[in-house]
Amino acid sequence: MNGGPGLTHAYMLMNDMWQQVARTRLVVFYDPRGTGASKHLQPGAEQTMDAQVADLEAVRAALGLDKFALLGDSYGGLVAMAYAAAHPEHVSKLVLSDSAAPAWKLIVHLLPQAFPDIEEQNEAEEKKLGGNTDAAARASLRNHFRMIFYSPAKRDAYMARMGDLGYEPAVAEAVFKATENLDLSSKLPGFHFPTLVITGRYDLNVAPLTAWNMAHAIPGARIVFFEQSGHLPSYEEPEKYRAVLEEFLNER
Repeated sequence: MNGGPGLTHAYMLMNDMWQQVARTRLVVFYDPRGTGASKHLQPGAEQTMDAQVADLEAVRAALGLDKFALLGDSYGGLVAMAYAAAHPEHVSKLVLSDSAAPAWKLIVHLLPQAFPDIEEQNEAEEKKLGGNTDAAARASLRNHFRMIFYSPAKRDAYMARMGDLGYEPAVAEAVFKATENLDLSSKLPGFHFPTLVITGRYDLNVAPLTAWNMAHAIPGARIVFFEQSGHLPSYEEPEKYRAVLEEFLNER
């Protein structure tokens, strides 16, 4: 389950890490409602968490999967937690990868403190674009990506390739509005499936304290820090990421 909100899953495919995983197991991505290949919605379709969970359940049912390992990346971790709370019978294992907190108010977000220069540039760019709110939002997203890496070289390589990630600002706004008061904290102690929590040591978008708190709230959860990563360890440390993930998924 990819992050965003408002993004397609394209941002997760900037290297071949998932293709490598898919050599030995089925890996399924899908574009969340309102994005990419999932834009065929009825007018006024909801962006509530219940609707997003129902979408994931529909994907599961269509694929005929009784149980599956669910990985939520960034905002997708919030959807994954909501799905796991609603349908624990279908979750064999849960992976929260630099995941959002179970409530927006609990996220430790440090980008403005670490990148005041880029934040200032972003504000100036938004002002220059004026009334073109979609263009401003997409420019802001690109500036956001400038701040989420540990390695400048990895950042530059990623951004040279990223192109259009299918960002839909209206979807993002609708999701934020629909989930602003959501709090799944009370659900985490009831997770009784194996859970792996992954975090980049230098993730300033969702600081590691967020992952630490979730790992300690979920019974038996394991946490792994990636020492040379920001918000996307699957890109910055793909070999380690794959090894950690495969070890967890292969455990009986």
